[in-house]
Amino acid sequence: MSSSIVKRSPALPSVSTPIEDLIARAQAYAVDARAPATRKAYLSDFETFTGWCALQNLIAFPATPGTVAVYLAAMADGGKAPPTIERALAAIAYVHRQRGYEWPRAHAAIARVMHGIRRTTTKSPHPKSAITEAELLRMVATTAAGTLTDLRDRAVLLVGFFGAFRRAELVALNVDDLSFVREGLRIRVRRAKNDQLGAGAEKGLPFTAAPELCPVRALRAWLDAAGITEGPLFRSVGARGNVGASALSDRSVALVVQRAAKRAGMDPKLVAGHSLRSGFATTAAAKGKGLDAIMRQTLHRSEKVARAYIRHASVFTDNAASGIF
Repeated sequence: MSSSIVKRSPALPSVSTPIEDLIARAQAYAVDARAPATRKAYLSDFETFTGWCALQNLIAFPATPGTVAVYLAAMADGGKAPPTIERALAAIAYVHRQRGYEWPRAHAAIARVMHGIRRTTTKSPHPKSAITEAELLRMVATTAAGTLTDLRDRAVLLVGFFGAFRRAELVALNVDDLSFVREGLRIRVRRAKNDQLGAGAEKGLPFTAAPELCPVRALRAWLDAAGITEGPLFRSVGARGNVGASALSDRSVALVVQRAAKRAGMDPKLVAGHSLRSGFATTAAAKGKGLDAIMRQTLHRSEKVARAYIRHASVFTDNAASGIF
């Protein structure tokens, strides 16, 4: 945004703030329209594009649509998935536009290449399995020894399942986000994946009738045993039982799930951290919970996405082909 495209009107009253300062503030707000993590990812993607252009003796900025089309094709040939390629394209467009170029992301040359990439490289998705009620019970039973690691893993499994948390949301939780109440536990989610403005949300985890499957009791037991009174909820546990100070990575959630699955006699390759979230949605739907109630817990905003989420995981629930012969 430059001062040359901002036209003054003689009808407007004078203001104390110089127009140049207002333009600078508008530019700052335009940058902040993207979440910090998204901007960081875009800049990293653009740096990769710049490095590729240098090796090919091509100009990265301003880049021609032809250069970008060739780069996207090279990414596809290198085995990159369409979503990764599309993010690279978005990053290139973002950086150009932030620097004042109305860059033609939808240029015909790019559109044709992207269409070909999607047509030839898109594969049928093979998402991880949703964890069933019976499987959750078996997995939790493997943490019965009561070591610090067991207590943490049990809390991760149960809070992750009943809270329908995404992995990143789960490991981002702090003690300050908790409120233990008569009904159970209130948890503040400071920022969800689809909460770009950081408005936050709240989830409720009730006490369960079965103590061994109660997320509230499991979390309280872990916090008390680990001596955690502030900071991250879920942390590493050393070989000597020492509890780390920093939060687990989101990848650690998958490892907790897969370790418990293996001990429970399940195939660990079929499950991951996301299996807790999809398992909750599937189980809740099977128990007759309405879509609105499920979406309040999963924090889905799109009914279409939520329905597909449940439908994939429950393909054999009330299956029309079952029992007709």
